[in-house]
Amino acid sequence: MSAASAPDPYRRLREEAAAGRLEEVIVALPDLQGRLQGSRLSVPYFLDEIAGRGFGACLYLLATDAEMNTGPGYAIDAWQAGFGDFVLHPDPATVRFLPWDPGTALVLADAAWPDGEPVAVAPRRVLREQLDRLAGDGLTAWAGTELEFLVFEDSPAAAHERRYHGLRPATRHNADYTLQGLAGLEPLARRIRREMTAAGLAMETARAEVHPGQYEIVFRYAEAMATCDNHVFFKTGVKQIAEQEGRAVTFMAKYDEGEGNSCHLHLSLRAADGTPVLADPSAADGMSPLMRHFVAGQLACLADFTLLMAPNINSYKRLQPGAFAPTGIAWGRDNRTCPVRVVGSGLSLRIEHRVPGGDANPYLVVAAALAAGRYGIEHELPLGEEHAGNALADPSVPRLPATLDEALHRWEHSEIAATVFGPAVVAHYAQAARTELAACRAAVTDWERLRGFERL
Repeated sequence: MSAASAPDPYRRLREEAAAGRLEEVIVALPDLQGRLQGSRLSVPYFLDEIAGRGFGACLYLLATDAEMNTGPGYAIDAWQAGFGDFVLHPDPATVRFLPWDPGTALVLADAAWPDGEPVAVAPRRVLREQLDRLAGDGLTAWAGTELEFLVFEDSPAAAHERRYHGLRPATRHNADYTLQGLAGLEPLARRIRREMTAAGLAMETARAEVHPGQYEIVFRYAEAMATCDNHVFFKTGVKQIAEQEGRAVTFMAKYDEGEGNSCHLHLSLRAADGTPVLADPSAADGMSPLMRHFVAGQLACLADFTLLMAPNINSYKRLQPGAFAPTGIAWGRDNRTCPVRVVGSGLSLRIEHRVPGGDANPYLVVAAALAAGRYGIEHELPLGEEHAGNALADPSVPRLPATLDEALHRWEHSEIAATVFGPAVVAHYAQAARTELAACRAAVTDWERLRGFERL
């Protein structure tokens, strides 16, 4: 097909702009934390220039902590590079129109150096590498994420002024599966559901959760990259819609002593022709040999790769005994006390990863799970017996890293991580963890003041 006859990937943008319904296009990059960073561009500028050649953005965007501070130690040293630019190349497959921001479309982009070489440490690129390797084995990955968040009656500005203390949750008590007592939550949740559907996300289920003010919306599974793109789009949209409604929301893994925000990952594999490959109806357990190796790889790599699934200090407040989140390394069939849960049957047979929290970067989570699974397949790792009891309370179950320090140590010293992700990626995300640890150790907490102001 000639260039002249090739379909225009931005045809819809041109049509909406011609009809006067489109004013701006946001070009956005998922950063290390899974947040969208970007710029608003006029439609003519985007279509006539940026869509083809890309858009320059400061390279520090992939070397910052949560507060946008950067420094040495990352694979990208912004200071030594003079805070120069890399190039953001828009991916037309990710274009979405924003119902909560009329006249605006958003497109995700991949970062490349000026010579065209992809930025290896970009989260989207880290996942792409694993998907390409999987494709080399004749396989594709399909995924779904279940993302929880907390809603408060306070506005974001009021919550900030109160330093996020004493906020009023949108429900007064545990509302798990309940259909009553949701008056403070449902209007916002309904708007989120409606506008995400209008933006093209295929919603499957929605309900209140255990923690007061907690909610979960589940969207239909898709090809793994598309699921991660939908995930960051959804998370950004929820925050923007909630702020318009005067509500504060948080996806942090553990807001207080109550139930944390999880982000369970469902993952399956298919052959290149779309045939599911994890199930074997002739096997006693219904699992194919490939699936058994895939699950065994999850267990073999989980401690080394925990950093990618639990990247913050707060992540490990959720992964504690009694918090109904995994603390050990085990697998089980439909066993929610295990970090790796085998669920479904027949063609829907899949794994569920229960380690990631609401703060996790979905691209890194899926990349870690795929890399672990491929490791198990390549080495034909045997799968041990499933855990049939409470893996949270069983002292014989090997433990996950209990702190970010432990996870960092396992990640930096992992031969598997160095092999499957490369030294640059390992070093870059190790530095991100060290930056998080240093910021925490420099902070004086309310707990310290309450404990020592008068008594010590």
